[in-house]
Amino acid sequence: MFVQAWLLPTLALLAGYFLGSIPFGLLLARATGAGDLRTIGSGNIGATNVLRTGRKGLAAATLILDVLKGAVAVLFGEWLQPGLGALGGVGAFYGHIFPVWLRFHGGKGIATFLGVAAALHWPSALAFAVTWLALSLLTRYSSVGGVGAAITTPIVSAFFFQAALTLVFLAFALTVLWTHRANLGRLFEGTEPRIGQKASAPPT
Repeated sequence: MFVQAWLLPTLALLAGYFLGSIPFGLLLARATGAGDLRTIGSGNIGATNVLRTGRKGLAAATLILDVLKGAVAVLFGEWLQPGLGALGGVGAFYGHIFPVWLRFHGGKGIATFLGVAAALHWPSALAFAVTWLALSLLTRYSSVGGVGAAITTPIVSAFFFQAALTLVFLAFALTVLWTHRANLGRLFEGTEPRIGQKASAPPT
């Protein structure tokens, strides 16, 4: 009985992790001859760094796929058993950031966070998307938009009395702050590249 009780939750978490760990940006860049993202710009595998290759369509495809893998992980968890969607989302979010295929050096989690939020609680996802877009357009810094959106999401879910989701989103937001620690340092130094700005090699 104990094994059966943990079987589906474990499956939801692992399925979410392996789905989230698919490095779509890296795969698309290689398939289209854009090079290895890890040697371009920030060295990140997300859509913002794909944009630095000059391939706007490729960046958009990366963004969409990274959002979708978060949402699909949640939906798969719910399909396995109602209530396991959040666990699948947790797996996808951390799978994107710590993919086993890339020695646990992945993306920063923003797009996948949005996908998970969209499948779990659409008001929080809407607040995330609006904040991300607004701050990114106003500042032209992707990191400002992403961090601001991540911080906004648990606040919105708490406003709707979604206690369990608020804890999940708070953990995500703190993780996003950690993944953006270098970006935040460069923002204070005035050396953070703006959206679309090209760079030949990852910063040290």
